[in-house]
Amino acid sequence: MNGHILIIDDEAALRQTLARILQRAGFAVTSAEDGKQGLSFIQTTNFDLVFMDLRMPGMAGMEVLKIIHANQPNLPVVLFTAQPDLTSAVEALRNGATDYLLKPLKPQDIIERAQSILAAQQKEKRKREILQQIEALQEELKSLTSGQTGPLQAASVGTDRFLKRGDLVLDMHKRRLILGEQSINLPPTSFDYLLVLARHSPDVVEYRTLVAEAQGYQADVREAQELTKWHIHQLRQAIGEDILINVRGAGYRLVAD
Repeated sequence: MNGHILIIDDEAALRQTLARILQRAGFAVTSAEDGKQGLSFIQTTNFDLVFMDLRMPGMAGMEVLKIIHANQPNLPVVLFTAQPDLTSAVEALRNGATDYLLKPLKPQDIIERAQSILAAQQKEKRKREILQQIEALQEELKSLTSGQTGPLQAASVGTDRFLKRGDLVLDMHKRRLILGEQSINLPPTSFDYLLVLARHSPDVVEYRTLVAEAQGYQADVREAQELTKWHIHQLRQAIGEDILINVRGAGYRLVAD
């Protein structure tokens, strides 16, 4: 699988080891010794994935993550640390991290995580390309069709693009929420949480199931509750509290119909 990966870590030995592992697996790899250098590389080079240590001297990994996510929100960032901290994990995911791994890192886990993330990225990229082609054809058809006053109905593009629950419509190609006539852009991970809830609606989705299906992360119940809390908060701000029901001690359910 092709893909250009950036490794940001102040430990030279770990940088070199990760680079060798990923290069042998077929990836192009660039290494940065600190956050400042990593951000400099990101400004001049297109990367598909970033692996970064959370705790580094100078500019901390969390600070670098915020800058990356603000400028390139679709660039996946996987953080790792030798000091597990639930609060830091939740903060990292809240600030846009794709995953949070604990040292020591196992080579096979790193390769499989990179392959999984890049496969998802390639799939989404292809979806966007197809969508752009469809929209261009829609505009051309609109100009050729007498009396056509608006674009073709989006729902006619394909049944696998949209998931509808009541007034909520999830656009899987553009990864956005449509509520009535309003288009709402959600943070990528929060969109995934809403998608999981919508697919299971109106059933209750347990905390651990939410985290596993939305983020591909296996967590215990307590950790899963903390991880879901922030994303549910963001979703409630976007769609209201009445639609997302907290079933105490169990999980959440979406009641949209």
